[in-house]
Amino acid sequence: MSNRKLSFRDIPGWAVMLAIFGVLYLTGLHTEAIGQVQRLLLATGLKKADVPEQMEQIPDKNPSAAPTIATEASEMAGKGFQMKSLSGETVSLESLKGKVIFMNIWATWCPPCIAEMPNIQSLYEKVGSDKIAFVMLSVDQGGVDKVRKFIQKKGYTFPVYLPASPIPQEFDSPAIPTTFIISPDGKIVAKQEGMAKYDTKEVREFLQSMAK
Repeated sequence: MSNRKLSFRDIPGWAVMLAIFGVLYLTGLHTEAIGQVQRLLLATGLKKADVPEQMEQIPDKNPSAAPTIATEASEMAGKGFQMKSLSGETVSLESLKGKVIFMNIWATWCPPCIAEMPNIQSLYEKVGSDKIAFVMLSVDQGGVDKVRKFIQKKGYTFPVYLPASPIPQEFDSPAIPTTFIISPDGKIVAKQEGMAKYDTKEVREFLQSMAK
């Protein structure tokens, strides 16, 4: 009988990788790890969200107007929708009418959401206009405390909300993250399903041009 001891080199590579992923999953770090990998993809510029060329849109009948997406001309998108801030304040989406709204639907358990957040924070800091409102809408089921801890840990300063009423049909999406840009008169002018790079010259100029 061989007395040869088992060494680390004898362990198959697949077993090592399985063990690593197992540890990440059990500790809850797998979301962060995947998010970091996807963040590197965003850094390449392959998922750049140029506006309006690369964002899904339905043009208005007036070619000189900003493109809009299936909203009634007389009503604001998301009319009646209520949100709760991390401080517990109830805010209606309608109260933001008159501003350009950058709405991002996300969750703490979503790696692509985590991947694009630093870029959205950078966009938020750069546009710096009281005529542009950011709505980072979390769909987490763990309540305000869970989301607040996540945001504080990351050091993000953009406004974060949770739904305080059912999310309107016009904001339905088969994927998260999903981002909507809403014009000052309440029309959805751009929609992006999946992660993207938003802190670009094109996106900043698009937001700022509508905010004038």
